Amino acid sequence: MSSTCFICQKHLGEIQTAGNVIYEDEHVYVGHIDKNDQPFYLGHIMIDLKRHVPTLAEMSEEEAKTFGVIMAKVSKALKESEGAEHVYALVAGNNVPHLHMHLVARYPETPEQYWGPMAVYDWEDAPKGTNDDVVELCERIKKHIVSGNIHAGI
Repeated sequence: MSSTCFICQKHLGEIQTAGNVIYEDEHVYVGHIDKNDQPFYLGHIMIDLKRHVPTLAEMSEEEAKTFGVIMAKVSKALKESEGAEHVYALVAGNNVPHLHMHLVARYPETPEQYWGPMAVYDWEDAPKGTNDDVVELCERIKKHIVSGNIHAGI
């Protein structure tokens, strides 16, 4: 843990973020992205590695297995529970040197010029909402994962 890392501070409960925890274990923390009280694009999920490492290359094999499985489960939940037609996955690490993955839902009828993990934000009719909407989405995703409603054997 790093006392100056935003993600580490979030895991320690020192920083309040949007929504609520979707999933957490000894290796990963899953929640909705926080946009500093701006309207939220609904379905932008963050998977954080709990251990403070900068990139995918530093994960242990056990962490990588957990990270991969939860990535698949959350992606399926976004499709099955939220109706996403596609889920973008992105690890950049340019601004925050703590491994985290963005999973961003693309919903049906999104115009092609707004396809892409950040381009969807520019679509005027994109599904956006308040923190209450984010909390409800987090609960649906969490319930979908916990209830075993995930299909195809994950």
